[in-house]
Amino acid sequence: MEETQMATTEPIRNPTHVHALLSHFKKNGQQRNYVLATLGIYTALRISDILNLRISDVFDLKTRKVKNEISITEIKTSKRKKLALHKKIKSALKLFLSNATVDAPLIINERTGKAISRVQAHRIISYAAVEVQIPYKVSCHSLRKTFGYFAWKNGTFPVILMAIFNHSSFRITTRYLGIQQDDQNAVYTNLRI
Repeated sequence: MEETQMATTEPIRNPTHVHALLSHFKKNGQQRNYVLATLGIYTALRISDILNLRISDVFDLKTRKVKNEISITEIKTSKRKKLALHKKIKSALKLFLSNATVDAPLIINERTGKAISRVQAHRIISYAAVEVQIPYKVSCHSLRKTFGYFAWKNGTFPVILMAIFNHSSFRITTRYLGIQQDDQNAVYTNLRI
């Protein structure tokens, strides 16, 4: 399945597009969808893991504070994963959960009281990408890939990304990053010895 998704979705490589996607949700008062996209971009979690999060996973209902880190068991791999929350996530969660009083799914469908479906999450992300005129196919999986692409561009070693993504091979990780010829050419032209 990972191979198929990698072939059909790309990371969002342009920072302007990333900001436009997130701003789209904020401008339209779609705080839940903003949290969904922010979590996807800044945690590299699979959409199934994001949709499995509960309020108590990210927010302490007693102290009324967003947690600094979370610990989950990945659905696909059954592996435990611990990760620190980026300040953009913490800011989004603080606003989103300011009135939370009970534990519930974090990305909730208000009509059913359950987490939204993967299909609904896909529609939310892909529709917003069209609205902000991202010129290629964007899905929930693109958010995870966007994390990897920008982490790599910021100097994170691919082997660390391989561990973050729980990939079984380095080849999968390099395909995941969506490295294009322009990225390769930049290595040749920017080399300093």
